[in-house]
Amino acid sequence: MTPSHAHDHTRILVQTAARVCEDKKGEDTRILALDPIDSGLADFFLITSARNDRQAVAIADEIELSLKRQFGIYAHSVEGRRKGEWILLDYVDFVVHVFLVERRAFYDIERLRKSARPLTPAEFDAELTAALAARTLAARAKSEKATAKKAPAKKAAKAVKPAAKKAAKKAPAPKKTAAKKAPAKKAAAKKAAPKKAAAKKAPKKH
Repeated sequence: MTPSHAHDHTRILVQTAARVCEDKKGEDTRILALDPIDSGLADFFLITSARNDRQAVAIADEIELSLKRQFGIYAHSVEGRRKGEWILLDYVDFVVHVFLVERRAFYDIERLRKSARPLTPAEFDAELTAALAARTLAARAKSEKATAKKAPAKKAAKAVKPAAKKAAKKAPAPKKTAAKKAPAKKAAAKKAAPKKAAAKKAPKKH
């Protein structure tokens, strides 16, 4: 998988997790597109808020289950599930943070990541759709170019075949008939010779 394809795959995983947050009534869900220089290994932070610890655990559990069922992806590590105040799911390329509302305000990791670009799930979906569409168009254009290169070669091969057929038709046929007739004439001459000799030897009648 190329880096660009891997990045798109990560975005799809983040998109899936963000939808779970929305479905489970997570509040103020945000996706931080992290600066590559500042982010280390992760590309994205997904942050959402819950009203109580039970809701926080339910959101985290559903994210884990959805990613496992749909993509066979498991979290590299999970922290904070027991208390449910700040649950962190580390998927290496992206990290999910499920906060209680007051804990999110206290830690304010969005403010700490000043170089990150914050996106709503809707904005993130629009960017992902545009990126995938652009990739599809690029692949189609590449395929069309390859087809266009092959087409002249095929035409040239087709043009050679009719020319060869025409040349074969125009070429003079070997003189088989003349060769066949020559022995026949010789045989006829040989048969005629004895008859003439017999005619000469026959006595004349008086």
